[in-house]
Amino acid sequence: MSIVRYPHAQAPAARQSGVVLIIALIVLVSMTLAAIGMSRSIDTANVVAGNLGFKKASVNAADQGIETAFQWLLARAGSTALNNTSLPDGFYSSTSYTEPDWSSSSTWSDAVYVNGGAPDAAGNVISYVIHRMCTEPNTAYNANNVATGNPNQCGQSQAVGAVTTGGSMSVGSTVFQGNPQIFYRITVRAQGPRNTVSYVQSMAAITN
Repeated sequence: MSIVRYPHAQAPAARQSGVVLIIALIVLVSMTLAAIGMSRSIDTANVVAGNLGFKKASVNAADQGIETAFQWLLARAGSTALNNTSLPDGFYSSTSYTEPDWSSSSTWSDAVYVNGGAPDAAGNVISYVIHRMCTEPNTAYNANNVATGNPNQCGQSQAVGAVTTGGSMSVGSTVFQGNPQIFYRITVRAQGPRNTVSYVQSMAAITN
């Protein structure tokens, strides 16, 4: 008796709905967006860190302007040169009661540029102006303005007179004798890369 074997009938293939493919595409898109967001975040952090570095460098560069202006004052200490305004030297023999707008270009029209305006090694251009802390221009610290007759009032470290007191106002405080020291305000502007601008001020007391 011969046995005839018939092949088994194959079950129909399961219908594929494509859900796995859709999920995979969604995950791929999500990972791509996350990578782009991370890349932009890193770029922004680098830009911020760079800007902070340029800002700090411009503040440090302003010290050169302060030192240059201070040496200019020292060279004229004790002379009548500091009684008169000298715009080519960025020097004003008086100051206004209102604070200048330091961000305005007109405020810096008579400023002196350190190194002739050439940028330093970090790319900062440094300029400065000096104001004598007095109310009357072109007038000695203890005199009256010739044009207006107004007395000149100046910020001083010592009172005017042969005998002056020190910083303490208590009874029996140390007494000093000597010429008064007039206060001068040095304002420096440092312009650096990426439109970085820093303003630094310093007060200097110079013997009149």
